[in-house]
Amino acid sequence: MRLQHRRWATLAVATVTALSAVTVLSTTTASAACGTTNVALNRPAVASSTENAGTPASNAVDGNTGSRWSSQFSDPQTLQVDLGSTTTICRVGLNWETAYASAYRIEVSDNGTAWNPIYSTTTSTGGNQSIDVTGRGRYVRVNGTARSTQWGYSLWEFSVFADDGGTDPTVPPTDPRNPDLGPNTYVISPSTPQSEFQARLNQIAAQQHTNQFGTQRYAVLFKPGTYNADVNLGFYTQVAGLGLSPDSTNLNGHVRVEADWLQQGDNPNNKGNATQNFWRSAENLYVHLPAGQIERWAVAQAAPYRRMHLSGQVQLWNGGDGWASGGLIADSRIDGVTVSGSQQQFLTRNSDLNGGWNGSVWNMVFVGTNGSPPPHFPNPSHTVVDNTPTVREKPFLYIDGSGTYNVFVPALRQNSRGTSWGGGNPAGTSISLANFYVVKPGASVATINAALNQGKHLLFTPGVYHLNDTIRVTRADTVVLGLGLATLVPDTGLPALTVADVDGVKLGGLLVDAGPQNSPVLVQVGPPGSSANHAANPTSLHDVFFRIGGAGTGKATVTLQVNSNNVIGDHMWLWRADHGDSGVGWDVNTAANGLVVNGNNVTMYGLFVEHYQQYEVLWNGQGGRTYFFQNEFPYDPPNQGAWSSGGGNLGWAAYKVSNNVTSHEGWGVGSYSFFNVNPSIHVSRSFEVPDNAGVRFHGLVSVSLGGVGTIDHVINNTGAAANLANQQSYWPNYP
Repeated sequence: MRLQHRRWATLAVATVTALSAVTVLSTTTASAACGTTNVALNRPAVASSTENAGTPASNAVDGNTGSRWSSQFSDPQTLQVDLGSTTTICRVGLNWETAYASAYRIEVSDNGTAWNPIYSTTTSTGGNQSIDVTGRGRYVRVNGTARSTQWGYSLWEFSVFADDGGTDPTVPPTDPRNPDLGPNTYVISPSTPQSEFQARLNQIAAQQHTNQFGTQRYAVLFKPGTYNADVNLGFYTQVAGLGLSPDSTNLNGHVRVEADWLQQGDNPNNKGNATQNFWRSAENLYVHLPAGQIERWAVAQAAPYRRMHLSGQVQLWNGGDGWASGGLIADSRIDGVTVSGSQQQFLTRNSDLNGGWNGSVWNMVFVGTNGSPPPHFPNPSHTVVDNTPTVREKPFLYIDGSGTYNVFVPALRQNSRGTSWGGGNPAGTSISLANFYVVKPGASVATINAALNQGKHLLFTPGVYHLNDTIRVTRADTVVLGLGLATLVPDTGLPALTVADVDGVKLGGLLVDAGPQNSPVLVQVGPPGSSANHAANPTSLHDVFFRIGGAGTGKATVTLQVNSNNVIGDHMWLWRADHGDSGVGWDVNTAANGLVVNGNNVTMYGLFVEHYQQYEVLWNGQGGRTYFFQNEFPYDPPNQGAWSSGGGNLGWAAYKVSNNVTSHEGWGVGSYSFFNVNPSIHVSRSFEVPDNAGVRFHGLVSVSLGGVGTIDHVINNTGAAANLANQQSYWPNYP
């Protein structure tokens, strides 16, 4: 979001189940590794056809991403490579041109005549693909069976990688009593002098105060105990307690975010704007406010207040005339009143608001929260869902009574209300840090994947990680947890991270930043065609944020693709940058879709998706549910012709439910326009859904920010236009 253009209107105790806490400090390696040499490079290649003399088969294996093989315009077509001898193949790479195969097989042969398939798909999205396979043969080929366009098949490069007969890189062990949490993690204990840690807190706060697109990342962790501290959170900073309960770590003072650095409107002295207070978090602390004082948590997107206990009142904006836009309170207890002020949209989930809630602008949503205001929409715009149907809280790092570091994985909760910890120790599982590879800046993807192959979990310490390959999570129940907004950057056009179609993977606390080469997808949960039922143990994503551009040029066709069933999203911001230090422009930070859901029974809580160039959310799976959605259309379409989904529709809907879907429901959903590059632009609707009784939405709003641009309807052809004359348009229920 860009701040300059905001406007605002006025109990049973659960049992902790521990896994084995045996400390194993041996170094381990896997038995075999996939090599990094492309064994298809400059090998003899033949194709079933070529488009013309300038696009021969050899172009796909010459190592030049500027030359390509392309076929005649018919199905099927093949490209075959002779590796020279029988080879154990472990991975193939396909760098498709725009004319890609939507369906194809990878096949191997000993003689070039009898072929055995080792991979197949009917839902390919093209782009730069890296596919793990298991096969053996002298010959390997791509067998395209369905084209994505009216043209032929076109490959910039086809690469093949083989088992090199060696072993995976050495994975260093982790001492769970004295782990190395990297150079940017600061652990504070009750014996640390107060003057020392306060000076360190102040130094980090000063450095990160306006450091919106910098590379510095920090985690400040307080061991259980009592402290006097003032924590002023800046960019890319996480503060957290290391107890099993928030009440184990008592902080007398503040954990705050101030709106005090960014100009609001035309007055350079008015710095009360909170709409760019992104990328920071507070977790697992009991904050005791000084007598007569309040807390300030003036935030925008990607700034969770999670598993916190606050003794008094909190204000969610600067407390005066400042703008604020977005945020999350989850699994928290606030004893004083929560005052939302100018916050335009906000989600509170599974919390205890003991002092109640005061305020509303456009889109205030409460799910499974005690002390929430009564349901009322649109004035005030309070969308209230009594119970949270199914959720898992975010895993977190803690220290047990023996001084051992563990990661606690909260249990799945059904039809829940209030915090997970208010009745005592939460239900869930503890995993010793000895079972984690603690990843530090400079670690290779090969070592990360070797650790995963050995069954280890991952704890990313604060830093920016440039990836030359995809991190592949293939085992059920794997935990991948980041500290201090650990940031993954795919530099080679591959996905940053993929998850197999397995039970119970947990991803949390990560920022995925698109690289300069276009990635077809940044994170993929389940391969295309995933079909397993994970209802008893779903994969979940917690505080996983995405950025396309802003800190540098970034490109991705799809940001997050969910193919597995029963996945839970717990607070995500998918952002194609509308401002930044560099890499911002209609033809610069290109990105078609934010979220694409192909799996069934996928649930999203706190879904923020902004500025994508086609459907921001495209939901193809059955049984989807979204609790809170906030969106801004792209600011920068140059003209109406450049931004149209066709069929007489202007622009692209923010949230599209596919026509074949018969079951889908959303609560508390908002979409805003600010077409500042060309204010004459219209978009036909914010939400586009099939008209049937099983597809329902509650608490919808469209907003034209400052009247810049027009949204013609709220949902389908229903709801008044949002424009200069009527800047907010509400629709309580659809159909």
